[in-house]
Amino acid sequence: RRALALPADAPVVALLPGSRGSEIAHMAALFIQAAMAMRKARPALQFVLPVVPGMRPAVDAAIAAVPGLADQAQAVRILDGQSHEALAACDVTLIASGTATLEAALFKRPMVIAYRMNAVSWQILKRMNYQPWVGLPNILLQSFVVPELLQSAATPQALAQETLAWFDNPVRCTRVAEQFTALHLDLRRDTARLATDAIANLIRR
Repeated sequence: RRALALPADAPVVALLPGSRGSEIAHMAALFIQAAMAMRKARPALQFVLPVVPGMRPAVDAAIAAVPGLADQAQAVRILDGQSHEALAACDVTLIASGTATLEAALFKRPMVIAYRMNAVSWQILKRMNYQPWVGLPNILLQSFVVPELLQSAATPQALAQETLAWFDNPVRCTRVAEQFTALHLDLRRDTARLATDAIANLIRR
């Protein structure tokens, strides 16, 4: 928090709307709107939004496309990169579905997973219906450990409500941190040994 110039005792939400252009187009303004709804309910909240180097213009364009949002967005501190610092500093993260959700789990952070995409892609994915979860932590734990709000369900109000709910339930936060710690330990492997064993098996063939 000192490195990001954040108050040591303030509640902090990290906003991670994704790293690809399409994700930023669909998610950046949505996450800012959710942050403003949260800030209206709890003015003490601090917000940080790490941006992949080179994607700041896309974030600014997404925010500018929503009338009046650019002025409100001043309350969100936009960072150049530093996603790991943001996750380490935050109490809760509002995060786009993807590999970043696993990183957040390894930081033992409560989260709300959200995703939006174009309507055609969404219909194709819905028809596939591979499994009930999209977020990596939920997939790995085979349970809705953290909320997932997708497509039309991912409204600013719903995202704000689900994110604020973590602050109201410290027992739930402790429980999910314990689950993520167990997941972290389960994922740890002696990768070098496993790789050499696999190569040795191939050579023996």
